[in-house]
Amino acid sequence: MRRGFWFVAGAGAGIYTVVRGRRAAEALTADGLRDRARALALGARLFTDEVAAGQAEKETELRERLGLPPTGHRQLTARPARKEGTP
Repeated sequence: MRRGFWFVAGAGAGIYTVVRGRRAAEALTADGLRDRARALALGARLFTDEVAAGQAEKETELRERLGLPPTGHRQLTARPARKEGTP
């Protein structure tokens, strides 16, 4: 019984080590590093998009609460045209 247990435990540990080793070796190849860099760039882009969406949502909420125009720009009122030579 003990020998069988240790045989199975050793075989499982060996298989685990081989699989992890292959994954690590693949991750350190040029293609693996390129994939990781692309994934990091994609994650950063998704994070930036989420932050921008949250910022826009919060700005809209605050503008509604404060009664400001929703466009983010001041509403301009018509001014009379200036005559030349007057400030």
